[in-house]
Amino acid sequence: MGHKGQGRLGWLFASPYLIYAVVFFAIPLIWSLFLSFTDWNLIAPTFHFKGFDNYIEALKSPGVHAAFFVTFKFMFLFVPMVIASSIIVALIIHGLPKFKGLFLIGFFLPYLASGVVSSLIVKGILSYNSPINEVLRNSFGIDINWLGSPFAALFVVALIIAWKFTGYYALILTSGFESIGKEVYEAALIDGVTPWQRFWKITFPLLYPALFTVLILAIGVTFGIFTEVYQLTGGGPDYATNTWQMEIFTKAFTNLEAGYASAVAIIASIVTFVSIFIIRKLLELWGKRNGWV
Repeated sequence: MGHKGQGRLGWLFASPYLIYAVVFFAIPLIWSLFLSFTDWNLIAPTFHFKGFDNYIEALKSPGVHAAFFVTFKFMFLFVPMVIASSIIVALIIHGLPKFKGLFLIGFFLPYLASGVVSSLIVKGILSYNSPINEVLRNSFGIDINWLGSPFAALFVVALIIAWKFTGYYALILTSGFESIGKEVYEAALIDGVTPWQRFWKITFPLLYPALFTVLILAIGVTFGIFTEVYQLTGGGPDYATNTWQMEIFTKAFTNLEAGYASAVAIIASIVTFVSIFIIRKLLELWGKRNGWV
C-alpha cells in the first residue's frame, strides 16, 4: 500500500472521532460564539445583534463575579481533600498483599454513581429532621444549617465530589506507586531514612507523573461543577455556590437569555483555559525541580 493509501486508511480510522468532535464540539462552539452577540431567548424565531453588550453586562454581573470566585473556593476545598483521600486509598491498596484489583473496583464504584441520586441522598441526610441533625441538636445543642450556610454548603458539595472521585484518582495513583522500584526503598532503608522522610523525599517526588495527571483532572472538575449544586443549593445561599455551569444554566433555561448565557459560557471557557494553563506551568516547574521536565 502506497503513502496515499496509508493516509486514506488513517483518515478512515480517525473519522469517527473527527465527526464526533465536529458535531459535538466545533459546531456548538461556533454556534455559541455567534449567539453570544445576539439577544436570542431560545423561543423567538428571530433575534437581534447586540455586539459586545452581552459580554459587558456579564463582566458587571454579580452572578458572574460569584462564579469566578466560587470556582476557586471549590478548588481550594476539593483539590486538597480529594488528593489526600486518593493518596491514602492508593497507599492502602498498594500495601495489600493480594486482591488489589477487587478493592480498587470497590473504591471506584462511587465514580459510576449518579450525581443526582447521590445529591438527593445527601439532601435527605442533611435535612432539618434527619437523624444526624436530631442527634446534634438533642445531644450536643448544635444546630447547623448545612445547605443554608455559605461555607457549610461549599464544604458539603466539595465533600460529595471528593467522595465521588477519590476511587478514580486512587486508581491512577496506585499505578504510580507500583511504578516506583523497590530498590529505591531498599537503598533508603540502608541509609536509615525514616518512613516520613521516605514518603516526602522519595515517594512523593517519584509520584509526580501520576500526581500531575490527578491534579490537572481535579482542577478541571472544579470548573464544571453543576449537578450537585443544582440539586442541593441552586447556587445559593447568596451566590455562595454559584458555579459557572449554574450561572449559564440559570440565564439560559430559567431566564431564557440564551445570548447572554452564551457570552458567559465563552468567558467561562477562557477563564478555565487560562487558569489550567497557569496551574499546569506551575506544576511543571515543581516537576522540573525534581528532574521530571
